[in-house]
Amino acid sequence: MDIKLRLINQSHDINNSSIVVFQKNVAEDFDELAVAWRVIENLGFQDYHPFTYPLNFRVGGGDAWGNYTPDFAATDGQRWEMVRDNTGDVLKLSSTPATSPEEVEIFNGLNRGAVSGRIYRDGKLLAHKTNISPGQKAVFKFLPKIFIGVVSQIEEGEVMDSAIISNINTEVNLLGVRNADIIMTGGGGGPDATQFDFNLANVNR
Repeated sequence: MDIKLRLINQSHDINNSSIVVFQKNVAEDFDELAVAWRVIENLGFQDYHPFTYPLNFRVGGGDAWGNYTPDFAATDGQRWEMVRDNTGDVLKLSSTPATSPEEVEIFNGLNRGAVSGRIYRDGKLLAHKTNISPGQKAVFKFLPKIFIGVVSQIEEGEVMDSAIISNINTEVNLLGVRNADIIMTGGGGGPDATQFDFNLANVNR
């Protein structure tokens, strides 16, 4: 099932700010860097931007030789392995499940060379883990929550540093939501300016 969302700008933003939407990989340390899953730009006053949050995701990988795998439909509880077959390095679903049914793993089954693991949602990069050594794995777990905030000079698919992430505190819980609006308020200039706020509205469960 896909969750249908609309970001509506009802703010007093005077800087044509960009809005970033991302998720945090809760299987890793809390200082884990996050990827800008979506960056919404040029959203004028009272404009809205529709987007989809699919519950399903896809996985992909890359090897030390600069090669990248296709991305594959994946579900929680699966373990994917980068292995070498007669053609070269390939990413395959393992017969061994992930340690936790709530996580997905990407394991480096090669004898040498670090690999990377990637998670995609709605065709866009959601999370990225690099330098997975042989015999090691990356673990991904995402709660049905998104983080949203105002940023500058960030592009979709870019890894955001911890300073940017720490300034974005708005967490939107999508558990049980089928469709909803996210209302952006705040902004302005001078002494009357207020911080930007994002709130769910018109929720259909």
